[in-house]
Amino acid sequence: MTLARAALLLFLLLPAPLVADESTLASRLDAVLKRPEYKYARWGLLAVEADTGKPVFELNADQLFAPASVTKLYSCAAALVAFGADHCFETPVHQRGKLVDGKLAGDLVLVAKGDLTLGGRTSRDGTMAFTNEDHIYAAPAKTTTRLTDTDPLAGLKDLAKQVKAAGIRQVAGDILVDTRLFETARGSGSGPGIVTPILVNDNIVDVIVTPGSKAGEPATHELRPNTDFVQVDVQVETGTKKEGTRITTRHVGPGRWTVRGKVAEGASPQVRICSADDPVGFARALFIETLRREGVEVGASVLRAPTAELPEAQSYGKLPCVAKFRSPPMAEALKVTLKVSHNLYASTLPMLLAVKNGKRTLEDGMRLQGKTLAELGVEVEAVSLESGAGGGDGDKVSPRVTVQLLQAMRKRSDWPVFEAALPILGVDGTLATVVKKDSPARGLVKGKTGTYGDSNLLLGKGHLRAKSLAGVITTAKGKTLVFAVFVNDVGLPRGATAGIREGRAIGELCEILQQHTP
Repeated sequence: MTLARAALLLFLLLPAPLVADESTLASRLDAVLKRPEYKYARWGLLAVEADTGKPVFELNADQLFAPASVTKLYSCAAALVAFGADHCFETPVHQRGKLVDGKLAGDLVLVAKGDLTLGGRTSRDGTMAFTNEDHIYAAPAKTTTRLTDTDPLAGLKDLAKQVKAAGIRQVAGDILVDTRLFETARGSGSGPGIVTPILVNDNIVDVIVTPGSKAGEPATHELRPNTDFVQVDVQVETGTKKEGTRITTRHVGPGRWTVRGKVAEGASPQVRICSADDPVGFARALFIETLRREGVEVGASVLRAPTAELPEAQSYGKLPCVAKFRSPPMAEALKVTLKVSHNLYASTLPMLLAVKNGKRTLEDGMRLQGKTLAELGVEVEAVSLESGAGGGDGDKVSPRVTVQLLQAMRKRSDWPVFEAALPILGVDGTLATVVKKDSPARGLVKGKTGTYGDSNLLLGKGHLRAKSLAGVITTAKGKTLVFAVFVNDVGLPRGATAGIREGRAIGELCEILQQHTP
């Protein structure tokens, strides 16, 4: 045997470096997946090479899991495919009655068209603003919630200015809001839960509480937007730093809230929210008040239901349109939905899909979403979804089908829009604080998070039904991975916040995949 042949034979008998790398990857992942706290839990994980589809790791990849807000990947993908990234919503105001010398002897009708923000998040550059700790998730002990610096009434102000520019100085009749676009439904997940075609400031009033100069002094507060339609009684005291901050809101009647608690001295302004239990009346009241501030006299009361009937739905073509507000493109709405995991927006998307196809119900919208996803190449027969936002008992998906969805989106020309809407690990959205600033994977993982917690009243602690993440990873070797990871049914320590520990564990899994994928 020649020396060269002997060397070749020896090389072939040696273990392949790839096998060793794969073993290292699996052992590192297992070190997280098999921790004692997950003895009774169930993990599912699939990571594949984006270009080839070759799995680099999988565990229970075909089993169904409660996905929590990873569900939003499905609803947002279907919306992007159906509407396109550049689609805008136009909200008109129609005049009914004669206009003589600036006085309208009739009504103004704002016709809701499903605009998710009505200008309330639009920045000067036309993009939609968000904060990593969005106001829809404000909670009694949460101190990091922040508001955007945008005007929640921007859309209504624009419409009111146009009404005045159309020559209307006085409205003798009523102000109406037409929400017949689709049937009212209930959303899933936390935050405002009534799904209607009209949304102003996410259909909530923000209460901004600022501590006094020292402990024992009353705190000051501001309401945004401030309206007579929602009554908020705020009694919050400035406490010591040791006492900390805990501010609780309580719904005490239709349109009535109390806000009680303490805010620590020296703390930044704290945000709590009061949802409008009548979004239509809320929008109508805000529009009346905005018209008045713009110099249009309105006799209708914000505290009384309108007395006039809505026009026939088919008659708007015959009624003068005196104002119209145009939303930013769909790409911006999807960005906010995914970055902050906005349940109300995601719950509205199937309804808008229904309307686009001449339907009006959630059931219609979800079936059309399924059809859209199937045409995209997603194996919809292998999953179950009953909501657009996640958190429904019927929401069940697998790691494999979720990866399949992402792979299908990557093949589309609008993938950059979808990818840009995903939270970035350690940078923004719901992934901003999951890893440390010096994490090697920081900025290299983009994905949709999900958290769904229940109460274990038997033991007086929390139960994590689902924690999840699905998206893409750029590895240390420059490869792109597509992945989905779910953990279901985790018992939590007493006093623990649902999802914090498991979010960090999933962050570790991402770091391992990013650093050690062969």
